[in-house]
Amino acid sequence: MTKPIYLDYQATTPLAPEVADAMRPWLEENFGNPHSTHRMGREAAAAVDVARGHVLAAIGGAAGSGKIYFTSGATEAANWALKGAAARFPSGRNRIVTIATEHACVLDSLAWLREQGMEIEILPVGADGIVDLDLLERQVTDRTGLVAAMLVNNEIGVIQPIAEIGRLARSRGALFFCDAVQGLGRVALPLEECDMVAMSAHKIYGPKGIGALWLRSGVAIEPLLHGGGQEGGIRSGTLSPLLCVGFGAAARLMAERKEEDAAHIEPLWNAAESLVTSGWVLNGSSEHRYRGNLNMRRSGLDVARLISDLRMVALSAGSACASGSGRPSHVLSALGLSEKDARSSVRIGFGRYTTVEEMNLALTMIEEAAERQRRFAA
Repeated sequence: MTKPIYLDYQATTPLAPEVADAMRPWLEENFGNPHSTHRMGREAAAAVDVARGHVLAAIGGAAGSGKIYFTSGATEAANWALKGAAARFPSGRNRIVTIATEHACVLDSLAWLREQGMEIEILPVGADGIVDLDLLERQVTDRTGLVAAMLVNNEIGVIQPIAEIGRLARSRGALFFCDAVQGLGRVALPLEECDMVAMSAHKIYGPKGIGALWLRSGVAIEPLLHGGGQEGGIRSGTLSPLLCVGFGAAARLMAERKEEDAAHIEPLWNAAESLVTSGWVLNGSSEHRYRGNLNMRRSGLDVARLISDLRMVALSAGSACASGSGRPSHVLSALGLSEKDARSSVRIGFGRYTTVEEMNLALTMIEEAAERQRRFAA
């Protein structure tokens, strides 16, 4: 084995060969600026619009339902959605409701908005990682301008009841923002109950450095970036045809391979889940989850040491965004785990290019490394 077995698909996915092929001409000869009016610019703009259509189709959007705006990534998309919407809240609506297990780009954006005078309510989750809808109903009032919830949690794979959350928010006159980064193409997205949706290319076998924000028709938000207004007059900056084409190709492939990818995941999940029966405990709901994410803990395990010992397996202790902070996961803490249990948790992420043979070999190495720790600690 010359390279590690890759089991960190929530952090990023490999670039699909079909996506690389689609991008290559736009890296080399087709270098025109899509905002230029000459032929090369118009050709680039046309390619960007085709890609926009593929991303819209991947989330189940029909023509006229809303528009895809390309961004530098999901972090920008979430910041833009939250801050841009808050800037246009009608009088008397200065309250935003979200969930404790949301991604840092949402929670940190809301922390900033709190400093600007917004009222922020962060709701707890149960031990299964799912928000209590009765509690949510009590907290979404006529002063609420926006509700934000993640479709699939990036650390524990738990699926929130997005349709119910979105329906409740919109019935109270609030906007609903959904972070669909981990769920795009994998889990059904109830777009009809959403007003804003954030996405990322590199989580669906596309390139890094590009994401998108979908805005429902009629939803208006303030720009986050000012300048030339290249994206529909409300998002400034020169688009990269290379990255847009890559995102579009990845989105089209996700839509085409949805059933095939799901069938591929199933035996991998079955193999990985078998590890839970041997002294490991699953973090989060076993039922309401995306099955390409297995987050589990083992009492007394030092996960940092485990990852260091497993040089031929690429896996993580949780979110890549926060892994260098030294702090325990806010998601695992929200489940009620102690700091010790949180630091004894590992995330195994797998997908389209993981084989059953790789999975079984990696699981054996993980179990052996964990058992060595246990023996040495005894």
